[in-house]
Amino acid sequence: MNSAVRHDRWRKQTHVMVAALGVVALAAGCGSGGGSEEGGDVTIEFMQWWEPELPDGEFAALIEQFEEENPGIDVELLSGPYASIKDQVIAGSASGTMPDVLGLDGAWVHDFATQGSIADLSAAMSDAGYDDSQLAAQVQVDGATRMIPVVNFAYPMFVNNSLLEQAGVEVPTTWSEFQSAAQAVVDSGSGASGFVAALGLEKPNGINIDILPWTWASGGTMLSEDGGPAVNNEDVTATIEFIKEMWDAGVIAPGGLTMAEQDKVEEFTNERVAMMVSSLAHINLIRENNPELDFSVVPLPVQDGYTGESGVRYASWGIGMSANTEHPEESWKLIEFLMSEGANGQLSALANGFPGNANVTPDFTESDPLFEDAFNIWQAGYPVSEFTGLPLADELMRVFDEELQQVLAEDKPIDEALGNIQTEWEGSF
Repeated sequence: MNSAVRHDRWRKQTHVMVAALGVVALAAGCGSGGGSEEGGDVTIEFMQWWEPELPDGEFAALIEQFEEENPGIDVELLSGPYASIKDQVIAGSASGTMPDVLGLDGAWVHDFATQGSIADLSAAMSDAGYDDSQLAAQVQVDGATRMIPVVNFAYPMFVNNSLLEQAGVEVPTTWSEFQSAAQAVVDSGSGASGFVAALGLEKPNGINIDILPWTWASGGTMLSEDGGPAVNNEDVTATIEFIKEMWDAGVIAPGGLTMAEQDKVEEFTNERVAMMVSSLAHINLIRENNPELDFSVVPLPVQDGYTGESGVRYASWGIGMSANTEHPEESWKLIEFLMSEGANGQLSALANGFPGNANVTPDFTESDPLFEDAFNIWQAGYPVSEFTGLPLADELMRVFDEELQQVLAEDKPIDEALGNIQTEWEGSF
């Protein structure tokens, strides 16, 4: 299938995706009973993991701006680490006690929509007379928008320039060049591995970050024309063969089968690996922990002979609204504010991500030069996140990860493993 056809199909599948103990106590105060009215004011609850990941006070200041521009609406921020927020919103979805507005990961959207816990934002936009052409992306389930990406984080390839120079190789642009570069790093005597993949089963998102982006970068897909599973196709098969060859050659960092994403970033930061796929959100973390590290962000290498557009894997801070909110108009106003050019531009700059408002051009004058490099990669390709909006997305990744581990560690035949994944996925879809 050629690139133009793949790109067109991708657009159809994702609509306009151009371009992630306290539960009981919290649940008791959230959702349909969470908003309050005192003295004529409406209080809406906004649960997200964004505030702890932003500079101190900046997100609260942005919300204060909203309150000043919308007298009579107060916002109660419910903030916490990503893992904690995930547990709380899952519990809230099951019990019907979600907060009025909430941060969403695309992997949750299908399940929440099926449970009827998140609102139809297409209807909310229609009721408000909102022009959705300014939105860079919308995540839909059964034709209705359930999540709007607020800030997008691209996942390019990170390269340790010093290790490649020591190995006598250039930044690779194709799979064969990548394999040669990774082998040269291992053979250079530096003690570093060529590549690292975090494939621990506890959080199997390494499939979405470290493995399938190789397929997407070469215009491939894990889905069929109608959006169903097609994981045993030629695109994915070639990717697993590529990964297996590097694993057998010993150029992938040992211990990857138990690593989490943070372990992978630590390996790169400490110069124990030369190349990795990772989020732009990690640039500042790497700088803080190793200010002297000379590294770049570059496009993910493509399969030899491929000349089409590259899919750029991304994750988003998405936003949605409770289906049970007592204050849908006020809740939508908050979402509309965060997607406005001014607020969205400010928020994306604070987060070192790319705007969810299509009319906003990032200002890189005060940011790390690598962010502008990444934006150029983003613009040159097309954003892709095929797990977004799929049913039981985390479980789909886990099934894939379990089979891949057997391919790598036990030499299980690739066609058998992908056939098993396909069967399991068909049951989930």
